[in-house]
Amino acid sequence: MTDLATDRLSGPDARPEADGGARSVGQAAAHRWFEQRRVLVAGEILVSVVAALGFTLLCRHISVNPLNRIGQVSGLAKIQQYVAILGLPILAVLVYTAYRGGLRRHGIVQRLACAALAGLATGVVAGGVVVALRGTPWPLGGQEGDPSVLIDMATSMMHGKGISGVYPPLFPAAMALWSELHYGGVGGAGFALHDLQIVCSALVGPMSYLAWRLMLRPFWALAIAVPSALVFLDPIRPYSHVTMIVLLPLLAACLRELRRAGELSTRSLWLRGLGFGAVFGILFLWYSGWYLWAAPGVFLLTLFLFPWRAGRRTIRRALLFVGVVLATAGAIGSPLLYNIVRLGADTPDRYAYIATYVDPAYVLGWMSDRNGTSTYHNWPQAGELAGQTGFAVMLIVAVGIGVGLGLRNLMVRLAAAVLAGAWLMRFWFASHMAHSQMIQLYPRTTWIIMYCLLILAVVGLMTGLERGVGWLGRLFRSSGRAPSAGPVIPHRVVKQLTAGLICALALFATMGASWSVDRYMPQPESSNSMGLDAWRAHTIKKKDGTCPKFSPVAKCADPITKDWKPNPDTRFIWCANVTTEDWPTVCGRQAPWLTGEKK
Repeated sequence: MTDLATDRLSGPDARPEADGGARSVGQAAAHRWFEQRRVLVAGEILVSVVAALGFTLLCRHISVNPLNRIGQVSGLAKIQQYVAILGLPILAVLVYTAYRGGLRRHGIVQRLACAALAGLATGVVAGGVVVALRGTPWPLGGQEGDPSVLIDMATSMMHGKGISGVYPPLFPAAMALWSELHYGGVGGAGFALHDLQIVCSALVGPMSYLAWRLMLRPFWALAIAVPSALVFLDPIRPYSHVTMIVLLPLLAACLRELRRAGELSTRSLWLRGLGFGAVFGILFLWYSGWYLWAAPGVFLLTLFLFPWRAGRRTIRRALLFVGVVLATAGAIGSPLLYNIVRLGADTPDRYAYIATYVDPAYVLGWMSDRNGTSTYHNWPQAGELAGQTGFAVMLIVAVGIGVGLGLRNLMVRLAAAVLAGAWLMRFWFASHMAHSQMIQLYPRTTWIIMYCLLILAVVGLMTGLERGVGWLGRLFRSSGRAPSAGPVIPHRVVKQLTAGLICALALFATMGASWSVDRYMPQPESSNSMGLDAWRAHTIKKKDGTCPKFSPVAKCADPITKDWKPNPDTRFIWCANVTTEDWPTVCGRQAPWLTGEKK
């Protein structure tokens, strides 16, 4: 289950790779070279990244007007046409080798096919953003909201003012660097954000899949990577959710090394500790919020898994590994850690929106302040069983199977621990909200809780299948209806079933990706939908002072170039998505603009 390479299999289903069963020395050497672990790993990385970025570049050739619905639908259809032309041959080769190829050959094809599908899944999303922003150099969101803050932070960095408050600095720094390299420095941060939104969105699929390949085989890695990437990817801030997606499998891989500390040399422990510490430190600077929600569960699980009874030698080695990881991560993340310690208490979050107004026990859906016509009265829709939908009930059952049958699995333990910690912190902050007048971003725990539930469900399905096959094998062997050695289910059947399920995942991926990007197609200000962010990008003047090609307004806004400054603390919750007359009902006070207060 945890091997990165496909198992070498033999038996009646393993076909010879050359006629007569004999190969020349040159053929054997070539075969061994192609099956080397590092070659296969490099192949998966290359295929996945090329599929994601290549498809995104291909979508630049889609020539429609994204400001009208006919143009948007035509663009979405062209994206689906492209992905079908590229994806169907991949699936055809996969199915062909499942039926006609040897196990080794099919294993290699399966690896590369899964890697390509993971890249294409988020390549479709990034390609849709390319279509939505066709004709404008500005990013989703334009100069409003979070994009405006990121642009200001990058501008401050280009002015040499360093880190902006407690916000992770690496993405604004990447914007500043890209602006310096391609857009002349100050004044180009918005254009840099446009490019990085697209590129980072495309790479979410490959990064998710490759992170999960550290722990799972190709099919199971794809089964977690694709749904999580499509559900959680937000092209406006793609750097945020990809950190959460890759953090959990990396934590699991790190804990796996901790459990093996007694078997590894001191040099190996140093190298592995430095590697994990560097990755965790960089991710912390990229986006740090998920560390807060994951920390309680990971801390307790680490204490539980630490080899306390394995002897002094193993304990010393384990302590060395943990110390190197923490010291390296702390050194890399120290600039942000310093600001968090220095300014954290003075940076409260008081911004409320529709996800803050709904039942805090609802964790299977999320909505931003681009809520359209939805309110906390009609969203979320109540399900049939105590308010829970059929999907929720099936997911909970799958989670129960995962915990019941797979508790020895490291991923089950990690997901359960993180879920429990985030669950408790969610209700801690929500329960203190009325008195503290602080939100502290608690609605974002919805994402990491959903992610943990998804992990538990998929690993539960995997464990259930493994246990079921084992039980059948023992039953048939005890009754004399199966050979004493060898698999109960032939390898041929397994690879054919897996190929069919990968085809089903591919269909889900292309449909889910189209749904995801359709939400970001431009919609006017009055809609207050997620398409508003793309609409705004078409209403700002380009660098030459002209309006974008498909601008919906006659007079475009001037670009704004300014340094980042922290907003003054209002000391009360600011309730978005609430009308003036509803402020007393929702927030317990009059709307601040009636009393002259500012946000």
